[in-house]
Amino acid sequence: MRLPTLRRTRPAEPGVISGAVRLDRRTKRLVGRLRPGEIAVIDHVDLDRVAADSLVAAGVAAVLNAKPSVSGRYPNLGPEVLVSAGIPLVDDLGEELFDRLREGDEVRIEGDSVFCDGNLVAQGQRQDSETVAQAMADAREGLSVQLEAFAANTMEYLKQERDLLLDGVGVPDVETKIAGRHCLIVVRGYDYKADLDVLRPYIREYKPVLIGVDGGADALVEAGYTPDMIVGDMDSVSDDVLRCGAEIVVHAYPDGRAPGLARVHQLGLPATPFPAAATSEDIAMLIADEKGASLIVAVGTHATLVEFLDKGRGGMASTFLTRLKVGGKLVDAKGVSRLYRQSMSGSSLLLLVLSAIAAMASAMAVTTVGKAYLGVVAEWWDNLLFSIFS
Repeated sequence: MRLPTLRRTRPAEPGVISGAVRLDRRTKRLVGRLRPGEIAVIDHVDLDRVAADSLVAAGVAAVLNAKPSVSGRYPNLGPEVLVSAGIPLVDDLGEELFDRLREGDEVRIEGDSVFCDGNLVAQGQRQDSETVAQAMADAREGLSVQLEAFAANTMEYLKQERDLLLDGVGVPDVETKIAGRHCLIVVRGYDYKADLDVLRPYIREYKPVLIGVDGGADALVEAGYTPDMIVGDMDSVSDDVLRCGAEIVVHAYPDGRAPGLARVHQLGLPATPFPAAATSEDIAMLIADEKGASLIVAVGTHATLVEFLDKGRGGMASTFLTRLKVGGKLVDAKGVSRLYRQSMSGSSLLLLVLSAIAAMASAMAVTTVGKAYLGVVAEWWDNLLFSIFS
């Protein structure tokens, strides 16, 4: 007997959630299949903010995590995002969760327990604002260890990619004309929708080269733009966007393996591989810098130490070093949006209107046509007064 029958025979209870599950060990793949009201089953230790934002945007009814959403290594931001959005989060349910559930199964979540067909599937820890706050406080105490690991990863990456970072060795030739132009690099990360919306005046005026990093290319299309270049490992960009005519650069492993290249070739599209140990957003910046961009504007990328750690992988060391290399050209979208936010106070608007009226009055007073028109208006006004008071 499936759970829909169970829901009809039992009244709704506070704290009880029912729905169909969608499973995937990679959260960013899962969000593309989720529908509002479904329950996401993930395998994501130290859930980051970007993943949590995407789950909230998908309208999930709850999140079941086989791993701890806060391991204590560092204060990651994802669990707080889910809890603040009112989405139930049950943690540390175990790897067996993926063996015991199938795509589309109807489950019932009661507290920290998960049931399917009336049978207990797994038990974990139900997170709330208090448990997340305590876990974050504990994680901050161990932050120094993560900083040491981050520094070690940074030095290791510098040894591996010294020629790329210092001299641009390995950056492929591209057809897109970048020299002397602004480049807008879009990652589907923190606040990318709001930043793109505010940047519309900037994009209209400067017409920058539009570079989408994986799903960032979809973000550009959703905002009404066509990307000039798509960079990434091609695991989260849609087929339709890949066919939009943009130049495609596939991020490859340092040994030359590029799993995303096969997908692009299956679509019958040309692509250029770029082997590097950096992240996809980093190689997009390195391409823009090496090909002569005058300014690089970043949307949705990682900018602070907490954001670097929140990404939760050693590869973020490349992000730190890449920003050191391109720092003279790099501007975060939030800074540009502050410069281009269009607003006008009421007093300024009134002054503008009065100035326009004064200019019109002056023009009419000194021109023959204006004087004739004023004479007609004066005669009309006299006739109006005469009809009122006579």
